[in-house]
Amino acid sequence: MANRTVTKRELCERIAKQTGYAQVIAKEVVQMFLDEIIAELAKGNRMEFRNFGVFDTRLQPARKARNPRTDEVVDVPAKAVVCFKVGKDMQEESQSALAMLLESDDQ
Repeated sequence: MANRTVTKRELCERIAKQTGYAQVIAKEVVQMFLDEIIAELAKGNRMEFRNFGVFDTRLQPARKARNPRTDEVVDVPAKAVVCFKVGKDMQEESQSALAMLLESDDQ
């Protein structure tokens, strides 16, 4: 099964090609989109993209952890973490694509 990383640059190139806009414009739009997601999450808001998924923030409580090298117990402070819940359509599409990849690997 081939896993490869698609970069923001590649995504912008694809969008530019599909829309006919210059790559610079596509890059600016993608960056603005990402900046808006970050800004809303920083405010504690939830970002929902129907059938794709939901970005949300949760507070992870403070906890005790252990340094594996020294066996020392350390305090880890509470922090906000970003969570993503996959939407129904995205889940179904990715599952069927993965199933096809697994079948082709078996042959």
